[in-house]
Amino acid sequence: MRAYPRPPRRVALAAGTALVLGVLSATPAAQAAPAHAGHAGSLVLVGGALKEDNSRVYGEIIDRAGGPKARIGVITAASVPESQDPDAGDPQRCSNSACNGRYYADLFKQHGAADAQWIPIDLDHIANADSADVVAQVDSMTGFFFGGGDQYRYVTTLLNGDRHTDSKVLAAIRAKLARGAVVAGSSAGAQIASGPDMVSGGESYEALRDGSSPGYFDDATRLGYIPRGGFGFLRSGLVDTHTGAYGREGRALRLAADTHHDRVYALEENTALVVDNPGSRDERMTVLGTNGVAVLDLRRAHARTTAAGWSLSNARYTYLTQGDHYAARTGTPRPAPDKRPLTPHDATSVPANTDVFYSAANPDGSPYSLRTTTRQLAARLQTRATATTYESGPGFTVTLTEPHGFTAWTDTANTPQTLIGLRVDIAPK
Repeated sequence: MRAYPRPPRRVALAAGTALVLGVLSATPAAQAAPAHAGHAGSLVLVGGALKEDNSRVYGEIIDRAGGPKARIGVITAASVPESQDPDAGDPQRCSNSACNGRYYADLFKQHGAADAQWIPIDLDHIANADSADVVAQVDSMTGFFFGGGDQYRYVTTLLNGDRHTDSKVLAAIRAKLARGAVVAGSSAGAQIASGPDMVSGGESYEALRDGSSPGYFDDATRLGYIPRGGFGFLRSGLVDTHTGAYGREGRALRLAADTHHDRVYALEENTALVVDNPGSRDERMTVLGTNGVAVLDLRRAHARTTAAGWSLSNARYTYLTQGDHYAARTGTPRPAPDKRPLTPHDATSVPANTDVFYSAANPDGSPYSLRTTTRQLAARLQTRATATTYESGPGFTVTLTEPHGFTAWTDTANTPQTLIGLRVDIAPK
């Protein structure tokens, strides 16, 4: 089977596009999607790079869509359309929306869905977003999967321009969710579930140094966001994806602080955050997969900017893994029943980390760098460690501290897996 292309570290944005004013012009009060009383359905949000053999995640989507009767609608409008794909005629190399739609539809059927179909909407077929025939196709589905690519293409294909209102197809998907359907997505397909201030690009170091700006930028290192956001299926926090693999924790913290959000769900690759009661005040999450989800909590954090640069104090880092739960209303994590508290015995020092956000400029950098240091700290008697950015001028120091109430959990002998309540401070150096 053709391997689905891994998203590039830096997504190339629309040439010559700095921002689209119609999507950005609303006041903060007007940016939020309409409030919902909650949904009977559920979300399955994957941090990207979903592997073909991840039966745990594919199976969860199919089970929530009706098991052996599941009918999955695949939306891949975040991909380039056929007209922009030089390999459109090669089924082994193509990476356009139709090609990727077929790929995912075949995968869902291989994993046990009764049917899976591409929903034919992309930049070549924007009018289909209001087609009665496509709405009827959506209405026949019991679940939906949004593929990866560039989340802004979902904004331009499924939302109505300056008004930022639902197309008929998106309204139909929203109604299906309210009646019990599952809505899943990977990478950009998970990002688009966000409400106001959806991230549109950026790298961690540049985010810490320069801050965020509303818009959609050709410079993929610049931290951008869309004030009116995505589809607003998830309401309790921002979403970021490919987090540890691309070192995006820094950009996620800066965006949340700049836009006054108190939480980010930082999703890692090949791993899902399953959300029950989405859109309500009682969103409840479960983690499925081989990596994890970092909940970046800014409820007690304080950001400030001085002549030396930007700093953030008293944020919290909670890292959840397979089977762990999280209640958004109370901000309460609950480790899986098979995990137990870890008592550290290692008296050695935490190894130095001079590239905490895995800079693209560092040829010797390592993915999951911040997570590695947090777990190393949790495994030791040491209760405080520092790490730095690869870049300097200014550089930034990240200080990790185990405050009162911090706990680490494991289902193995000595390896920390789940971390709850680690303090994070970021300061220029």
